[in-house]
Order: sequence, then C-alpha cells, then structure tokens
Amino acid sequence: MSLHEPTTAPDGARATGPEAATSAMLAAEARPPRRERGRAATGRGKMPWRKAIRRDWQLYTLVLLPLAFFLIFRYLPMAGNVIAFRRFQPGGSIFGEEWVGLRYVEMFLNDPTFWNVFGNTLTIGLVSLLIAFPAPIILALLLNEVRTRYFKRFVQTVSYLPHFLSIVIVAGMLLQLLSLEGTVNQVVRAFGSDAVPFMQRPEWFLTVYVSSEVWQTVGWGTILYLAALTQIDQSLYEAARIDGANRWQQTVHVTLVGIRPTMITLLILNIGTFMAVGFEKILLIYNPLTYPTADVIATYLYRVGLESNNFSYAAAIGMFEALIGLTLILSANAISRRVVGTSLW
Repeated sequence: MSLHEPTTAPDGARATGPEAATSAMLAAEARPPRRERGRAATGRGKMPWRKAIRRDWQLYTLVLLPLAFFLIFRYLPMAGNVIAFRRFQPGGSIFGEEWVGLRYVEMFLNDPTFWNVFGNTLTIGLVSLLIAFPAPIILALLLNEVRTRYFKRFVQTVSYLPHFLSIVIVAGMLLQLLSLEGTVNQVVRAFGSDAVPFMQRPEWFLTVYVSSEVWQTVGWGTILYLAALTQIDQSLYEAARIDGANRWQQTVHVTLVGIRPTMITLLILNIGTFMAVGFEKILLIYNPLTYPTADVIATYLYRVGLESNNFSYAAAIGMFEALIGLTLILSANAISRRVVGTSLW
C-alpha cells in the first residue's frame, strides 16, 4: 500500500495525506509477522501436561484406582503366561522350573477333549451372539414406540431387575424351575406329557443357557440404545413422513441408521469376548451328564488347571484362547472401519 493511498477513517470518510500515511504505518507496526500469527493460531488451545495435571489433579486422582486395578489384575498376571512354555511345579518358581518349548501347545492340539470343548465354546458363543445381541435392540425399538410413560417405565423396570441378580441366584432358579418336580415340568405334566430332565440332557443345555442369558441381559442392554435414540434429530422423522415413509421405513432408514455407531461399538466388544462365554453360570448349572455340549474352554481350564494342578497345560490353552479373542476383535474392528466407517480406533 502506498503511503499516500486513501484510507477509510473510523467514521466512514476517506482519509488522505499525512493522516492516512500515519495510520498505515501504525497498523503495519501493530500487525505481527505472518509466520508468528500462524504459530500462535497453531498453538492455541494447547496446554502443557504438567500444567493440566496441576489444574485438574482432583479428576486425575479419580483415575488412579481403575488404573491400579487393571495394572495389578490384568497386565501384571500376563507375565505368568511364560509357564505355558516352562514346566511349573507347585512350590517352585512362579515362572517355572525348566524350559519345555511348545510341548504343552502340542499336547492340547492333539487332545480330542480340547477340540470338543473348543467346538462347544464356538457354538454357545455364536448362538448367544446371534440371539442375545439383537434382543436389546429390538426391545429398545419397541419401547421407543410406546407413548404411555407409566407402561414404558414398568417394562423397563421389570426388564432391568434380572441384571441385578447374582449368578448364583440365577443358577439356583434354573435348577429349581427345570428339575423333575419344578414348575416347568408341572406345566408339562398338566398337558399330559412326561417330565423332561432338562438339566441332565445334553441337547437341552444350549437352549437353557441362551434363554437365561437373554432374560438376564436384555433389559440392561437397552439402556445404551435408548440413550442413543434420544440423540436422533426429530426433523429426520418429519422429513421421512413428508416423503411418504411409513413407521417401518422410518425405523429402517432413520432409527437404525441413527443408532448404528452404538450398535457397531457394542458388536465389536461382544465379538472380542466371543470365546469367554459365561464361565460362572456354566460352572454352576452343568454336570458330567451335560459335558458333551456344556463343557467350554473356561470350565475345562478350571478342571485341568485348578483341580488337576496342571497349570502349564492350562496356561497354554488360556493363551490360545486369548490370541483367538484378540484376532477376532482386531478383525471385526478393521472390517467395520472399512465397510461401515465406524470403529473403536
């Protein structure tokens, strides 16, 4: 800009002559260089981590206990996986006595019992995922359509209650209801049929386990989906109605699309725990008569590792199970990120 180029005065008039030159010089001196302006814009909003900790130390203190829990009970025990490749004897070193390589891995790979429990784990995990995962979504969609507030709250309360029951209580209820003299068999006799020993027949175990799992988890699982439904913009439903969409089309093209990120996140987490089916419940309700269909990797590890004191063999199987779970969650996350565009990381 020339020093004699006319400028605009604060009142909107055109300033010329020495006044304009003086204003231009002052503005040029007050304006920082372009490089410094870029640095200031780039560093805006950043705070050194030490200053952030000093300012919000109360919030960071709340994180210490969960971090300590995961460090002590999740990460430090991983060092014990070394006994999968070493011979462990009770009373000796916690890291084993001598190196045996892949001996225990070869043992369980050649063990027919292991492959039987591995197949049971896959079957129970897959059926539970196919039935128990969509159930909370369906219930949340149905509750979202209920307009009577008191009835909606009643259904939510009744469906939430089983989640707060102990696994021991749930297992006791199953054993009592499905016994030969239980309520279910009394109903069966009332229709003129013979009593069925549900808890002694292997073919009934999968049905009993998955049904009880759905009953116990379906209500609690709707909480996240109901929260996600409240975040959907209501104008999308109005636009869909204007376009002639019925209730089913609105559910498919608006509701399900709106809660898709929540669905994908929970699906990936469930796939990650696919191999770790309910150890406590199965341990409480199964028996030697139902081993052919009820025995899973977790219960097999319990019998082999704790009851038979074969810790190295159990550690090798546990590491194999963990590797499968890690592979599943990484694969599911990668496929979801590529196909759907939503992932955990």
